[in-house]
Amino acid sequence: MAKKRTKKSAASSKKVVRKKKVVRKTASKGKGTRSQAKKTASSKTSKKKSASKSTRAGKKPPAKKTVKKAVPRSRKASRESEIKQLDRSILRLINKRANLTTKQLEARKQAKAPLFEPQVEDALWAELGDANRGPLPNHAVRGVFREILSAARQNVKQIRIAYLGPAFSFTHLAAIERFGEWSDLVPVSTIAAVFEEVNRGHAEYGLVPIENSTDGRVVDTLHMFTRLPLRICGEVLMSVHHNLLARCQRSEVTEVYSKPQALSQCRDWLGRNMPQARHIEVTSTSTAAQLARDKQGAAAVASRQAAVEYDLQIIAEKIEDNANNVTRFAVIGHDTNKSTGKDRTALLLQVPHKPGALSDALGIFKKNKINLTWIESFPIRGPQGGYLFFLDFEGHEKEARVARTLQQLAVGAVALNVLGSFPQSEPLD
Repeated sequence: MAKKRTKKSAASSKKVVRKKKVVRKTASKGKGTRSQAKKTASSKTSKKKSASKSTRAGKKPPAKKTVKKAVPRSRKASRESEIKQLDRSILRLINKRANLTTKQLEARKQAKAPLFEPQVEDALWAELGDANRGPLPNHAVRGVFREILSAARQNVKQIRIAYLGPAFSFTHLAAIERFGEWSDLVPVSTIAAVFEEVNRGHAEYGLVPIENSTDGRVVDTLHMFTRLPLRICGEVLMSVHHNLLARCQRSEVTEVYSKPQALSQCRDWLGRNMPQARHIEVTSTSTAAQLARDKQGAAAVASRQAAVEYDLQIIAEKIEDNANNVTRFAVIGHDTNKSTGKDRTALLLQVPHKPGALSDALGIFKKNKINLTWIESFPIRGPQGGYLFFLDFEGHEKEARVARTLQQLAVGAVALNVLGSFPQSEPLD
């Protein structure tokens, strides 16, 4: 029994010794781990210190490289597929719209009604503007629909429009804005020629400038209404921005070309910024652009579109003295428009050449609460003398109060000629 106990105690003592050794090893390992952690921490701290020292010394730490994530091919492919599907849908809808418009215009043609209805198009522009949520601006959306209507009209009948040319003049841009590029736009050299083309039936419509917010009336246009029996069928109001175009530096320009109205509208700017340049009048802004392209040291006052067409640089933009420079263009023809509730009427009036005659005529407008928006006088050519008045006022000739006003004017007038009623337009930039 004693021997057995001795053996057991010896064995247990061995186990205790082994456990102590294991504990010592573990403890030594723990000490090693703690020392390694201390070394790592100290190395990080030293790195931070060295980085801060280098920053204080003016040296920037090395920048981290940013890796751009590539768009997965599957996403690109799905986007391109979606665009192709949209393109096909848009094309189908555009052609469907053009087809329906063509049928509508064919019905109007059979009924001998005008194919050009400014009131319908103006209502469409307003509706599209209200519905448009972007990102396309309203003028871009209007351009898409304008060309659909223009192409549809040409499918039904070849409509010719004469305008005061040449191409890329402001009158040309107004003609595109009103009728679209699919129309047969014919440039002529004078305002009188525009009237004559329409009067002889060579063109369905004409487009001429009638008024500018800086220079006032366009005398040639007003005078032609006294010579030929044409009506005003519509109007286009355009914000006119003049640019200085050339193929040289501004300091090298010795001559500035443009039509008289354009030079007049930029007179102050040219005087301040181009004192060394001589101003030379030509028939149109497009002609001026051609000269600026072909002549050394020449510049032109013209539109941005003229710069593109004649390969010129815009060396100064928006040089007009009046930031709100608006030109009003008249669409002339034979059509009579329906009332829209927001119309304008123009007329020529000749009153007796005696004191108080004009005052009496204007009093009729006040009596019937008609708002006069424009009045111009110009002398009557011929032996009888006197003056003719161009009047422009709000309202349609078929409205009761306007019809009453016209009847009362006719009683005391020497001559009265209603030039037409047409929808009022908003300025287009």
